[in-house]
Order: sequence, then structure tokens, then C-alpha cells
Amino acid sequence: MLKTVVFGLLGPALDRGDGPERWDRWRPTVALCQHEDLLIHRLELIYQSRYTRLMRQVMDDIRAISPETEVRPQAVEMGDPWDFEIVFGALHDFARGYTFDLDAEEYLVHITTGTHVAQICLFLLTESRRFPGRILQTSPAREPRGSDPGSFSIIDLDLSRYDRIAARFTQEQRDAASILKSGIDTRNAEFNRLVDRIEHVAVRSKAPILLMGPTGAGKSQLAKQVYALKKDRRQILGPFVEVNCATLRGDAAMSALFGHVKGSFTGAVQDRAGLLRQADTGVLFLDEIGELGLDEQAMLLRALEEKRFLPVGSDREASSDFQLIAGTNRDLDVLVASGRFREDLLARIDLWTFRLPSLRERPEDVAPNVDYELERYATQAGARVTFNKEARDRFLRFATSADAAWSRNFRDLGGAITRMCTVAAGGRITTEIVDEEVARLRRAWRSVDGAGDSPLEELLGARAFEELDLFDRLQLEAVRRVAQGSRTVSDAGRRLFARSRARKASANDADRLRKYLARFGLSWDQIRGADRGPV
Repeated sequence: MLKTVVFGLLGPALDRGDGPERWDRWRPTVALCQHEDLLIHRLELIYQSRYTRLMRQVMDDIRAISPETEVRPQAVEMGDPWDFEIVFGALHDFARGYTFDLDAEEYLVHITTGTHVAQICLFLLTESRRFPGRILQTSPAREPRGSDPGSFSIIDLDLSRYDRIAARFTQEQRDAASILKSGIDTRNAEFNRLVDRIEHVAVRSKAPILLMGPTGAGKSQLAKQVYALKKDRRQILGPFVEVNCATLRGDAAMSALFGHVKGSFTGAVQDRAGLLRQADTGVLFLDEIGELGLDEQAMLLRALEEKRFLPVGSDREASSDFQLIAGTNRDLDVLVASGRFREDLLARIDLWTFRLPSLRERPEDVAPNVDYELERYATQAGARVTFNKEARDRFLRFATSADAAWSRNFRDLGGAITRMCTVAAGGRITTEIVDEEVARLRRAWRSVDGAGDSPLEELLGARAFEELDLFDRLQLEAVRRVAQGSRTVSDAGRRLFARSRARKASANDADRLRKYLARFGLSWDQIRGADRGPV
């Protein structure tokens, strides 16, 4: 069995006592050795030399009641016992110089005696494993009688051993991640890992955070949620200040960010604090930071490094202590190479960089985000709207298919839900409303991509076109193009089946083509006239 070794401070107030009546008082260090169920093999008694007489008295009393306990006096001079720096330094040096034998001994640190400062220092040194042991706390009996030693408790500071405490920390981390995800039960594993990492960084660092990703991927929303998380943890006091750098142009950009003094330029009729000073002790979110001018970048770099900057027209520096979150959909390394972004600023803000995936990369998260947008509409409009089952299935099937471009990501999704909710009679979104919205989204995405309407979609209708696999669309489009250049169905068939017809004794190319088209509900006349009008 391991030997039990206790480190304890001599208590000049609680441990003192003279004459036989001292045994009627509860003295923590002496009582510590009176417990039948706590056998102490060695007591390292830490004391200051001015209390040597009391130390000897306590040692004699412990020998009398517990001869099996070896008491080793350890003189540690602390000067002012209420000076945290002095006390911590003295106890830290003692722990560093002590030879611990973890293979043969287990250690307890008694924190009942000494000043509150000394007790706190012992706790911190034990928690940090400078004293590789557990905390020992003693207390007198509720109704002291004679030499009653009172009670003791041993506290293990390895929190992982406490299931309920560990569960509390786990739940706290889940709650933090939920804040970052706006309460949305996201299912994409990569995105969830990203959020967990951002949560870990956000609550432990005030360094700049760079959020990269396409327009509409949620950079602004995530920045607000990082602020909400830090505010919830009381890590920041100031406000959340947001600005889109693409809206800052010319002289107004410097003034908007860093402020100006009255009369510094035409139109400066009064002082302006600027966004950096507004964000003092808070969070400044600079969206599209790649659009910021080079002069503003230089000033921002100094503000990040020195917390100081010069407002426009002023000869006196201003200060602001803020955390920067930057967002961009541009490749900043490319901008650096072309001379449009400062390399030293990128190095300063690139410590924690996170790329947000597009909505198309997160098909598992479409359904929970649809639910989130429905809830948001209900809050804003004061009316709850839902899908009927068939309509919901149809919309989700389209939204998670390869045809859903989601060019503007969650902005497209939020707009789609808002439009469907607005036109839903009786608070129910029907399949007709979904088909109308799907057609609208397709047209919008083709406009963005510079493509025209699909002849196949016109032929088949939006719903039937949506149900086709990409393989069938490509094949059917090839057939359509051949048909457009052929005079008759037989001529088109011969061109389409030129290789396989040579292996047949007799071939009816026209019939074969008509049967293929019939699989999709099309006739020769329909597909032949899709671009030319009626034949």
C-alpha cells in the first residue's frame, strides 16, 4: 500500500493553544491526526520561523496522539501572508524543490489552515499538479465535545473523474455549439466539426478570426453568434459592430472606420467616433475585408497591433480594444500576389481561418434549415406556415438534388421559404406552390449562370424534368439535338443507332426511336419542333 503524506500549513490562529485546556479546542492540524479512518504516515508541516514555538507544541501533541505519524517541519518564509504574489511564489518554490515519489506515496494537501490567500495558493498549485495530490479539507464537529476531531473530506481535482461535472462541461460545450449554429440541428459532420473548433477558439482567444466562404454561406450570422457566445461567457462588454467593406469607398472609408475631427474635410461639421471606437471592448466584424483600400488596411494593421490609430484630421491618437472577425469570399492570397491586399495584414488576421462550406456541400442540413426559416418567418410575420407532406418531400427532393445550384446559398433558401410562406393560403404550402417556386429558382440560377431556358424542361415540364437523372437528361438532350438536324424520324434513327443497327438482320430505326421517346412521354413531332415551332 502507498504511504499517505499530507502537506499542511501551520495555523497561527486555529492551531494555537496552551495548557491542558488546549485539548478542549478544535485544532485542525492536530485533529487531522486523530481520525481513525485516515492514517497519516507523514505530515509535512509548513510554517514561518516566527511561529517556531507553536510548531514545536503542535509536533509534540501529534506525537502524543499519533506516534505512527512522522512530522517534518518545513520552514517557508512568506513575509506578508496576505500578499498573493509573495505567498504563491514561496509555496511554488517549495513544491518545485520537493522530491515526490508517486510510486510509493500518495499526497494530500490540507487547506483548512493559513490565510485565505495561502489556501487559494495551495489550491491552485494542487490543481496545476505542482502538488501532485488531492485536496484535504477538515471541519469541527457541529457540537464540539472534548477531543472530537470533527470531519474531513478529500477532493480530487481531476474533474474527468466526476461524471456529473464532466456531463455539465459536455452540455456547456453543446450549448455553445448550438449558439454558433443559431439553434439549428445541423447534421453535416464536417460542418459540425468546424463549429466545434470555432467554439473552442472563440472562448479561449481574442485573436482575429477570418471566416472564408461563398456569398450567403452564413459568415455574418456566424460572426454574430460568436459575439453572442462571448457575451454569454462575459468575455466581452462592448457591442457587435458590423460593416461591409464593399460599401466603403474613397475618403469616406477612412472616416467611417477611424473617425474624424470637425473641420478635417469639407462636410465634416462635427466630430465622428468611427466604427473602431464604437467596437471598443466588443467585436468588430469587417465583412468582405478584401474590398478594403490599402490605406485603410495599413491603419487597421496598426490598430490591431497597438490598439491605437489616428482619426482623420487629428493630431491626437485614439484607442480601441476590440476583437476582429473578418469575412471574405475572395482568395486573399491572390489579392496579395496582385498587390491589392497587404501581406502583413493577412499574416495578422490569418491565425484562425475557417472556411464555411456552401449549402450545396451540406445537403444533410437543408431540412433543418428549412425548419429554421419557417420558424423565423413565423416570428417575423406573426403567422405559422407549414408544408403538407407531399409538398415538403417534393421541395426537399429538389433542394438536395444536383439541380439545386443555390448560387446565393442560404439567402436563396431563406428567400424561397419566405415567398412560399407569403403566398400559402390557410398557412399550408402545397405542391403547386413548390412547383412554382422551383421554376422560379431555376430561372434565377440560369440568369446567374448566363444560360437560357432548357428546351427539355419546356418539353417535359418542370416537374418531370426535375425527376430525371442527370444521365437521362444528357442522353435525351443529345437525342433532341440529332432530331433538330434530321429531316425524318427514320433519318434520326439511322444516325442514332448507326453501330448497333449494322449487327441486326433487319432494323426499324424509326420505331426504336419512337419507343425511346415514349419512355419520357414525348413524340417525334414534339422533340422535332421544340426549337422550330410546329411542323
